Amino acid sequence: MSVRQLVRDTLTLILAGGQGERLYPLTRDRSKPAVPFGSAYRIIDFTLSNCINSGLRQIYVLTQYKSFSLDKHLQRGWNIFSYESGEFLYRIPPQHRVGQKWYQGTADAVYQNIYLLERRRPAHVLILSGDHIYRMDYGELLRCHSEHGGCMTLSAAVVPRAGADQFGILEVDESWRVVGFEEKPSEPKTIPGDPEHCLVNMGVYIFDTENLVRELSQDVKRTDSRHDFGRDIIPTLVDCGEVYAYPFRDEESGESLYWRDIGTLDSFYEANMDLVSRQPGFDLYDPTWLFRAWQPPVPPCKSVHGFTEDGTLPGIVEDSIVGVGAVISGGRVERSLLGRGVRVNSYSRVTDSILMDNVEIGRYAKVQRCIIDKSVVVPEGMEIGFDLEKDRRLFNVSAEGIVVVPKDMDLTEHG
Repeated sequence: MSVRQLVRDTLTLILAGGQGERLYPLTRDRSKPAVPFGSAYRIIDFTLSNCINSGLRQIYVLTQYKSFSLDKHLQRGWNIFSYESGEFLYRIPPQHRVGQKWYQGTADAVYQNIYLLERRRPAHVLILSGDHIYRMDYGELLRCHSEHGGCMTLSAAVVPRAGADQFGILEVDESWRVVGFEEKPSEPKTIPGDPEHCLVNMGVYIFDTENLVRELSQDVKRTDSRHDFGRDIIPTLVDCGEVYAYPFRDEESGESLYWRDIGTLDSFYEANMDLVSRQPGFDLYDPTWLFRAWQPPVPPCKSVHGFTEDGTLPGIVEDSIVGVGAVISGGRVERSLLGRGVRVNSYSRVTDSILMDNVEIGRYAKVQRCIIDKSVVVPEGMEIGFDLEKDRRLFNVSAEGIVVVPKDMDLTEHG
């Protein structure tokens, strides 16, 4: 069967109800997939863009926690489907069709919507996480799944051993059949011959629909199950020898491709900083694989001389990404990401930082190694990121010393 036919016969479910506790305070008012990323995007835009670029246009987004921000974003930015042609994107909160409870786990979220599968009867179901950053043609994954004929295929990425205990760890044989799986082990097994790296579950799954319905229906009866794909469904199927891995790597070079799970404040910061490096591992500017984002009707960004007591001061931007509507007026921006409508005023300096939409940096203010959420005004002369002991009394500070200023925080009393 051709890849085109496989794609046409596939229904996509995106799990987008993540609470994102380790990303607090960025998730104080929004779910994890709705957190802004890379100046112009939300995290979920990357998964959705992969779907569109792969030709997948029948999509359900399963939402749950603090979903208003995500719902609003999907309505504004992803109302691009031809519903009369069978395309769609629908948001599905818990419907209480199989009990009076919220989604209890990733597998339970799909099980609670099993009626959608029975109603539409797709040949295949693609299950994705809405909180990862990567570029992937899901058509190739579908082709791999159809060729080996297993019950389930999951995509596998290579990551450093340090930090791999936060993922599901895979062991595979020479045919890429999964022969071992551990969810978040304290001592993750490394790749044979490579003690510094592990093979991990990316949270990208493809099932034949019959197999998925069967496994979910059996899992819901197990009293000891947490109803989670990583902790319950995958280990059960691995024991039966029915799971295959799809290696997430470049077909020509064999090199591992870029994939980031934005699970913590530090991983969120690092993934954003990857974008402003001289040779980013993740390219936003490839015209053959564009990532969609909602853009408001605002003017382009600009850098201008700021008027000062001594005359004028140039606005300078180096190694940075600047969103539409931003104005750098006599300030200096280095190795940073600025969202829409940001203003950086005279004599101020922004270094190694992420400023989300409508942040204003006052005159003579300085920020470094910061994440400043939307609509915060940093008062004239204030410094953030230079004295972490002082910053901890006002803000969240990550394990790696990144200062996080919550959305709409009033700093006038602290300037």
